[in-house]
Amino acid sequence: MSLDPLMFRYILAGVISLLVCFLIAFYILKKIGRDPRNILPVNFAQRVWVPLLIFLTALILKIALLSKIFRYEYTYDLLQPISTLGIILSATWLIILTLKILKNRMLKRYDVNTSDNLKARKIYTQFNILENIIIFIIVILAIGIALMSFESIRSVGVSVLTSAGIAGIIIGFSAQKAIGTLLAGIQIAFTQPIRLQDAVIVEGEWGWIEEITLTYVVIKIWDKRRLVVPSTYFIETPFQNWTKNSADLLGTVFLYTDYTVPVEKIREELDRLLETTPLWDQQVKVVQVTDATDRSMEIRILISAKDSPTAFDLRVFIREKLIDFLKENYPESLPKSRVQINKEDDTQAQN
Repeated sequence: MSLDPLMFRYILAGVISLLVCFLIAFYILKKIGRDPRNILPVNFAQRVWVPLLIFLTALILKIALLSKIFRYEYTYDLLQPISTLGIILSATWLIILTLKILKNRMLKRYDVNTSDNLKARKIYTQFNILENIIIFIIVILAIGIALMSFESIRSVGVSVLTSAGIAGIIIGFSAQKAIGTLLAGIQIAFTQPIRLQDAVIVEGEWGWIEEITLTYVVIKIWDKRRLVVPSTYFIETPFQNWTKNSADLLGTVFLYTDYTVPVEKIREELDRLLETTPLWDQQVKVVQVTDATDRSMEIRILISAKDSPTAFDLRVFIREKLIDFLKENYPESLPKSRVQINKEDDTQAQN
C-alpha cells in the first residue's frame, strides 16, 4: 500500500516537529531547573520527559486528524481515541507531577528533623493527606473525561444514570464503610488528632506515626514492627497521643525500699545525677513517698524530658543509678522480710 506524497510529507514534518519541540522544551525545563531560585527542581526535566513526549505526540496526531490528511476512514476511527487518550493521560500525569513539586517546594520551609518540630509535622500531615485527596480527584476526573470522549460509552453512561436509582442505593450501602474511611482520612487532615511522627499508644503498642493515608495509618512500633490501622480508628476509638500539643513528657521511676531509707539522701542523689546527664530538660524533679505497706514503702521519682524516647532513657538511667546508690550506701534499707522469734519459742526449740 503506497503512501500519499502529501501524507508522507506531513508525517515526516510531524516527526521532525515533534523531535524539535521535545528537545526545545526539554532543554528549557532542564535550564530552568539548574537555577535553585526557580520553583522547578533540578531533575524536573528527567521526570517529565515521558508525559511530555506523549503529550506532544498526541497533539501533533490530533492536528493531523483535524487536517484530514489520512486517506482511509478507519484510520480516523483508530487514531482519534488514541490521540484523545494520549492528551488526557499526559495532561493528568503532568498535573500530578506539578502538584508534587509544588508541595515539596512549600514544605522546604519546614524541617521535621529539628527538636521543636510541632508546626512542621502539622503542615506535613495536612499537605500529604490533601495531596492524596487531590490526586484521587484528578484521576477520577481524568477517567471520567476519557470515558466521555467515546460516543458509545457516553450513551451507555446516560442510560445507566437514568436507571440507577435502586442500584445507587445498593452501592451506597455496600460502600458505606469505605466512604466512611475516606471521610475519616479527610477529617484527620483538618482536625489533626494525629500528625506525622507523633508518639502514640495504640492497641497497647507504643510507637510513632510513620504514614497517614486516606484509608489507613501506619505506626512504627519501638521495636521496628509496623502497626496498620484504619483511619476511622483515630476518630472512633480512644488512644494516647504523647505529642499532641508539645513533645515534652514527664517520666516516673518507682523505688520500693525499707522504712529506714533516708529519703532526703535520695533527693540529693537525684539532683546530682540529673546535673550529669543531658537527658533531663531541667524542668521537673520530684521525690515523694507515695505509698507504704506492711513490708516496704513506695518512692515515686518524677522527672521531665524533651520527648518520649528521651524520657524513657532518662527513667532507665535514674532507676539504675539509684539502685546502685542504695546498694552501696544503704544496703540495709533495701526491701526485706522481718521474722520475730520470741525467747520462749527459742528455748523450747532447743529442748
